[in-house]
This record gives sequence, C-alpha cells and structure tokens, in this order.
Amino acid sequence: MKLGIVGLPNVGKSTLFNAITNAGAQSANFPFCTIEPNVGVVAVPDERLDKLAEIHQPDKITPATVEFVDIAGLVKGASKGEGLGNKFLSHIREVDAIVHVVRCFVNDDIIHVDGNINPARDIETINFELIFSDMEMLERRIDRTTKAMKGDKSLAAQVELLKSLYAHLESGKSARSFERSEDDAAIISEIGLLSDKPVLYACNVGEDDLTDGIDNNEGYQIVQKIAAEEGSGVLPICAEIEAEIAQMDKEEQAMFLEELGLPCSGLDRLIQACYSLLGLISYLTAGKPEVRAWTIVKGTKAPQAAGKIHSDFEKGFIRAEVIGYDEFMELGSMVAAKEKGLVRSEGKEYVMKDGDIVLFRFNV
Repeated sequence: MKLGIVGLPNVGKSTLFNAITNAGAQSANFPFCTIEPNVGVVAVPDERLDKLAEIHQPDKITPATVEFVDIAGLVKGASKGEGLGNKFLSHIREVDAIVHVVRCFVNDDIIHVDGNINPARDIETINFELIFSDMEMLERRIDRTTKAMKGDKSLAAQVELLKSLYAHLESGKSARSFERSEDDAAIISEIGLLSDKPVLYACNVGEDDLTDGIDNNEGYQIVQKIAAEEGSGVLPICAEIEAEIAQMDKEEQAMFLEELGLPCSGLDRLIQACYSLLGLISYLTAGKPEVRAWTIVKGTKAPQAAGKIHSDFEKGFIRAEVIGYDEFMELGSMVAAKEKGLVRSEGKEYVMKDGDIVLFRFNV
C-alpha cells in the first residue's frame, strides 16, 4: 500500500510524515520546503504477529508494510504549473490513496499560505487542482477516442461516458463521486485520474482537541461533513503529539498515550483508516521459519491470496488449510486445533477473511 501525503504548504504534512516514519524529512515554516517527495516505509502494527511469535518462536517476524510518500505542498494554480505543481501532481499519480492533511489547529506563529485557517477552502483548493489536471487528461482522451471511433463505432458508448465524466468534473466534483457501472469503472480506472483516488482527510488538530473532545473543533466538523458528502474517510490526528511519540520507546509511548486518554497512536489509527478506505485485510502465515502478515483486498479468494506469496502457489493451488486467529489462540497450537477439527480444508472458491492463519498446499 502506497499512501501519498498531500496538503497546502505549512499544514503539518512533513511534521506528520517525520513522526510516523522517523524518516527525518525536512520540515520548516515556509512554502515548498518539500520539493522531491520523501518516502518512508512503515510496519503495519499488528499485535497478532507478536502473539503468534510467542508460540512459534520463529527465526523471523515480517509485518505488512505501508509506504508513505510526503508530496510537496500544492497551491492554487498547481495544475497550470504554479509552485512546481505539475511535478507534484505527477507524484500523486503513483500512489494508491491520498492522505490529505488539513489544518484544523490555530497557531499564530505558523503562517498559513492563504492568511487564515479555513479547512473548506483548503480542501477545495487541492481538489480543484486535481480536477483541473484530470480535465486536461480527459480532453486528450476524448479527442483520441473520438478519432478512433471513425473506424470503430463500438467506441461511441465510451466517448459518451468520457463526456459525462468531463461534465461531472466541470461542475467541480471529484471523479471519485461519479456513479459508474462495473464496465465503466474498468474504463475509468485505465485513465488514472487523480481525483478518482480514495482520500482520507487527516485533520491536524491541537493536543487539547484530542484530549478534551474533538467535537468542539469547528474545523473538524466542517471536514467531516465534506468527507461524508463525497464518500471519503476522515481522521483527527495531532502532528505535534505524533512528533513527541516518535521520540519515545514503546513503554514510554504506552504511558504517554494512557496519560492523554488515547487508545493508540495516530499512526495506528491512520493505517487502520487507510486499510478500511482501500478495503484491505491481512491473512497470516505462521511457523518456525517465519511469522508473517500478508495484505490482500477484501473478497480475495484463496488461490489469489496464495499468489501473494509466490506465483507458483496460485498456479498449482490444491487447497488451503485455514483456522481463524481467535480460534487458534484459544488452543495455542496447530496440533491441538487439528485434534479439535478446527483446521478447515478450503478450496479455490474460499474467500479469505481478516486474521485467517493459512497453510497453502500446492503442486507445480
């Protein structure tokens, strides 16, 4: 999973990126501090791996990972090249989902590129730049498809679809809110529109907002409403707190979060929210050589899940021996689980579930 962190300059993007990745990206109080994207790979927090490791004592523990890309601050006119905008937009094209950091905290010492705090305006500025870029791309696609239609009348329906999508964008709406059939979705996904990517709005709030009640933060309420209207995710997070947590060891982090009354770190909540946004789950493999988490899309069948490990596993798939994590932990070993008849033999049509512990049988 590759997540692009975007937002206007000085909203806390790089501070948040540094905190969650410990990558040491440059962070400063002036626009375009980040020009080339910083990249950090983060292990997906999963306590199930630690529990399984206690039982199997493996040589290696391998969590699933998320790649965060800190993309430079966008400004009005980015789609026309303002603020090196075209370069920044190309970086967004490469990610699976967008984490849009929106400033919802007040601090007179940190300048805002537009002079004052206005989450709705900030979101609109970024969204419009993505939409404008998409409109240019669609114009070229419509032109090419229309010319090709002269020799292939079956493309007429595609041209109409593209024109409808263009009108939708022209009205100021993101491509992700455009209703489409399965066939239409396949055509649209080929184009790679920026405003079609799933978005999680990360509301950068003050420490007091998280500890005293986020519902009192007016900016967060505004972003929640916008996210609901367009089917996006929203998450309150405090970059300042995350920066403090990043400097602590695990024991100190736990004590600090407990003092603040927070169940887990912002990183944990951010990854959970992005998994949900993208419809991702994890299945597990466990044994003496390795305990590992594998990320798949919800609804993936067993052979395709096996293919995540190696293509030969999918080609020669015979069956999957499966037990749910909770069932396994109640018994404490695969031997005990088999004696109880809880290890199921599943075939090619089995749909994987989050937390499945699996042994794939295959023959190539």
